[in-house]
Amino acid sequence: MTAPALQKRLGLATRDAYGQALAELGRRNPKIVVLDADLSSSTRTAMFAKAFPSRFINVGISEANLVGMAGGLAASGLIPFISSFACFLTCKGYDQLRMAVAYPHLPVKVVASHGGISVGEDGVSQQAIEDVALMTSLPGFVVMVPADEHATRALVNAAVDYPGPVYIRTGRPKAPIVHTAETRFEIGKGVVLREGRDVTLAANGLLVWEALAAADALAGDGIQAAVVDVHTIKPLDQALVEAQAKATGAFVVAEEHQVWGGLGSAVAQALARTTPAPVEFVALQDTYAESGTPDALMERYGLTARHLVNAARRVIARK
Repeated sequence: MTAPALQKRLGLATRDAYGQALAELGRRNPKIVVLDADLSSSTRTAMFAKAFPSRFINVGISEANLVGMAGGLAASGLIPFISSFACFLTCKGYDQLRMAVAYPHLPVKVVASHGGISVGEDGVSQQAIEDVALMTSLPGFVVMVPADEHATRALVNAAVDYPGPVYIRTGRPKAPIVHTAETRFEIGKGVVLREGRDVTLAANGLLVWEALAAADALAGDGIQAAVVDVHTIKPLDQALVEAQAKATGAFVVAEEHQVWGGLGSAVAQALARTTPAPVEFVALQDTYAESGTPDALMERYGLTARHLVNAARRVIARK
């Protein structure tokens, strides 16, 4: 694979963009309250806490209580944002997310950081690879994974106005810029970043940049790949998936998540409904990762542009 021609420009980590957006929202909306499980410096809710100490609660290392308290605050007419590491919040607070948030369909906004294996050296206990599957299984929840700082700010702002529960996954490392401040984002609507006729590369989070790099490499071989940022897994943009299936007839779905129950599963289900097409899945293949640098882990577990290129060639051969 030749080196991609497009230039990689790192922006803020999505957790940093969340912290900034949340503090700005706090100035505009007095109904917003923020709760954290003793990780505010890492989740970046500390920015809100500094600006609005009377509207911030550190519940301590008690994720179940964090969620239950948020449900009560939402039922009282407030808009709670709750944050912790994705693996802690979704796994330890799942029963409360089900009964105190999803079942009563309350407007709790769950923004969980340190998603995926790009957490790096902290290892398996802090690498959330099941969170999207867990959260999409809860009825009524919106589930989103922004790719960069621009997407994060826009989707956090959109979450405030959504009348039900929302889950947003943010990440630890600085994220490559793939959008602009003018890009329009809407819950449930993907963004086409590149048109193509041979294969569609559908991705979210850090894998959106890898999809763009893969499309550049494929173009050198005469293969025209479309690139779509599917930032919202639920509700999925069914119309966009169908349109891409008709345009290219093949998909590669790439995500920093377990292969079961994430974006790949959602896209495959959508294709099966209306427009069947072959699909290759770039994701963790039914395995946990290990401790290592983010770049080394992404390469080891097949989450780089090189792997998307190979998957694209395989799926085109199946058309």
